[in-house]
Amino acid sequence: MNQNIVSQSLPRISELGADLLQLTRCQRTRTLASPFLACAAYWIFAWQGYWIFAVLSLMVMSFLTYGSVSHDLVHQNLGLKRKTNDLFLAVIEAISLRSGHAYQAVHLHHHARFPHDDDLEAGASRMSLVGAVLEGFVFQFRIYFWALRHPRHRLNWIIAEGVAVITLILVAFILIPFTILPLVYVCLMIAGSWIIPLITAYVPHDPAGEDPAHQTRLFRGTLFRLIAFDHLYHLEHHLYPNVPHQNWHRLARRLDPWFEQIGLKSIRSWF
Repeated sequence: MNQNIVSQSLPRISELGADLLQLTRCQRTRTLASPFLACAAYWIFAWQGYWIFAVLSLMVMSFLTYGSVSHDLVHQNLGLKRKTNDLFLAVIEAISLRSGHAYQAVHLHHHARFPHDDDLEAGASRMSLVGAVLEGFVFQFRIYFWALRHPRHRLNWIIAEGVAVITLILVAFILIPFTILPLVYVCLMIAGSWIIPLITAYVPHDPAGEDPAHQTRLFRGTLFRLIAFDHLYHLEHHLYPNVPHQNWHRLARRLDPWFEQIGLKSIRSWF
């Protein structure tokens, strides 16, 4: 099936349901609060010496930011005003020790250019498994400097976010004689970012696919839902990037008849 056929047969969002674009105020508030709650949980648990729970808190935070909350902010899917959206994106990614607007620049370029070779974000999809893992060590540096060269009216944000991240890291080292909690936080958050190329590029993408419907893998099954917390809907997101992550599972159900119609096979878990 060629790209034109896929584009022509793809259902409009109005046919699937405009409710897929909507969030309740409660959903929006919960989404925006979750990274800050996870961050606060780390400091509370770490201060009390409950390190297992402290580490788990930052694992949750890493997952929530890049894959969910920040991702929705990148696409401006939460129904916020532009300045408010920019502020939340900057702050949430800064406490994750990343540049939110560098992420936005690279990710929107990914949507526009995948599977072309100039798509930096999906670069790991063209690598071996080992290469994708190793890419994690340099990925944040690469996207930051790429975004500085291609800011698209985001340059001030990108520079400010870079300064903020460096400042947070320096403060963590300065405080070592008094407490190691900030340094542990920095190390864990950086480690959490190392798996991003593997999880967001290598696993879901197939650049050799013949058309957009086959260039991103389709996952189905309860096991995948549990492991990914209902987030492994990458193909659905590529087809409808304006749908917020809270509605991906509903989008997937409504798209299943179309996937069956075009003969697209899913990768299924054993239950």
